[in-house]
Amino acid sequence: MINKGVKKRLITLNINDRDYHVIIDDRDTLLYILRDKLMLTGTKDACGVGECGACTVLVDGKAVLSCLMLAIDGQGKKITTVEGLAKDGKLTDLQKAFIQYGAIQCGYCTSGMLMSVVGLFNTNPNPTKNDIKKAIEGNICRCTGYNKIIDAIEAVKDKRLKDKNDR
Repeated sequence: MINKGVKKRLITLNINDRDYHVIIDDRDTLLYILRDKLMLTGTKDACGVGECGACTVLVDGKAVLSCLMLAIDGQGKKITTVEGLAKDGKLTDLQKAFIQYGAIQCGYCTSGMLMSVVGLFNTNPNPTKNDIKKAIEGNICRCTGYNKIIDAIEAVKDKRLKDKNDR
């Protein structure tokens, strides 16, 4: 059966500082393109309806649920997935803190949590505990109880403030 009215088109998406040329349907979500076409599987597909946060990526520095965003809307924007956080194989301070503080258990929510927090730090480098809780409230974690995640985030915030003050 042919889907009438569904248009295929070639678009360019800038993901993790690399341009990808992808043929999409107008109805393809960014999540689908990331995982199924580009094999960037760090972004998780869990609920598909914007309720769990596992699919969070950054679009122009802001946390976005990729299951709710159409791929075509990503054209001309800078998209960052969890694969784009580490540089030259070196984990970020936030990734290291998640490991150090035991904020990673089953790992399913981890990429979405990390991306939500990076988005928070991009807009608010000195968030309060309530700011942190608000930033991650859309991310469901069934393993940690959130305390270790919040501790890791606060440790990174404190380290960044200390480093800034030491300059």
